[in-house]
Amino acid sequence: MVSSALFSFTYNQTKPWAVPEKNAKMANPVKADADAIKVGKEMWTKHCVSCHGKTGAGDGTKAAQLETPMEDMSAASVQGQSDGELYYKISEGRDEMPSFKKKIPEAEDIWSVVNYIRTLKK
Repeated sequence: MVSSALFSFTYNQTKPWAVPEKNAKMANPVKADADAIKVGKEMWTKHCVSCHGKTGAGDGTKAAQLETPMEDMSAASVQGQSDGELYYKISEGRDEMPSFKKKIPEAEDIWSVVNYIRTLKK
């Protein structure tokens, strides 16, 4: 069974992104405290801002060069996804969204990015 939240945070809703159920159900082992948010923001600034923008609005300097529109990370369609879904998408990537398994090799750091994404909620 595939998770019901099939939509990518980097692609509009015309291109579903299925996340395996076991991944979607993964719990975030990193407590969303100030230290984790700080690490997540550092990773975001280094790896994500160029496409997703400083506030996650999808207005990074490289966003206009991409074929697929960026989705606002504060939107309910993103914020409604489980931590496991966001972790999977960051880790695995797809199409223009690169895999960050090698660029962010520590799983805890990717979970911290997930925690940081939660702070972008309006």
